[in-house]
Amino acid sequence: MSDEYEQDDCYTQVAVIPEEFHHQRLDQVAAQLFPDFSRAKLQSWIKTGELTVDGEVFKAKDKARAGALMALSAEPEPEISWAAEDIPLDIVYEDEHVIVVNKPAGLVVHPGSGNPAGTLVNALLAHAPELELLPRGGIVHRLDKDTSGIMFVAKSPLAHKSLVSQLSERTVKREYSAVCIGHLTGGGKINQPIGRHPTARTKMAVVQGGKPAVTHYRIVKRFANHTHIAVNLETGRTHQIRVHMAWKKYPLLGDPQYGGRLRLPKGATPELKAAIADFPRQALHAKTLGFQHPETEEWVQFDTELPEDLLNLLKVLEEEDA
Repeated sequence: MSDEYEQDDCYTQVAVIPEEFHHQRLDQVAAQLFPDFSRAKLQSWIKTGELTVDGEVFKAKDKARAGALMALSAEPEPEISWAAEDIPLDIVYEDEHVIVVNKPAGLVVHPGSGNPAGTLVNALLAHAPELELLPRGGIVHRLDKDTSGIMFVAKSPLAHKSLVSQLSERTVKREYSAVCIGHLTGGGKINQPIGRHPTARTKMAVVQGGKPAVTHYRIVKRFANHTHIAVNLETGRTHQIRVHMAWKKYPLLGDPQYGGRLRLPKGATPELKAAIADFPRQALHAKTLGFQHPETEEWVQFDTELPEDLLNLLKVLEEEDA
């Protein structure tokens, strides 16, 4: 969507405004083209002249013109200081190059706005202080706060380069276990671009001009009103599974951000109603992770058991059908 580079002390990104954004508000277009920044931040840069169109300064409410060059030149945000914290870790595998960890639901991966501490990175820095020397504490991919499951962390520069490359080349195997609302009739493939939601900045959406995103899914078990699915990712966009399944009209159970209001099946038992109403998060778990070991170049694969909350949910769905 955009090209980026560094010049002196400024962080610069440029992008040509696509035809589909013609005559939209400039701040809305900027939010689509530069999704790493909040709309409020982009509006402030439009106001200060740090975000221009064809070299000219405009207002946020002015209309975009297809084919024009939008350029953002701004000082980079100050780096966040990440401190080591004694937080328990469920380590599946570890050697001098890689840590494979099973992240619980509710744990944020790395510090950021609203989560300055108490994250997976803080825990990892206490476990392996050498991670402080690597970009983002060795984190090369992440899981949403309320998604549980397996992920890898680079411990060495060799591993960091290798794992980033494997993710970019889409050779990493990532399989998730999920429960969606609705009765799917078969597996399939979703190939729809994902970008920042045009009006809700905290959400992603299937949008024209978004980044390519490919999700494969297959049925594990059908229930009366829900479906247990296994999902494999080709790409790793923010909220990809949640966005794609919601776009297909089969949102994940327990996901108010993309699934809308709580929906209870007609005729459901009190046990099922309670299980659905009380499920605390999106029903999504990163179950399997496979990759080429950075040093040996051998294929390694790791699996995790489903967490207790997801197992209990599946048990209630089984009992309802019985």
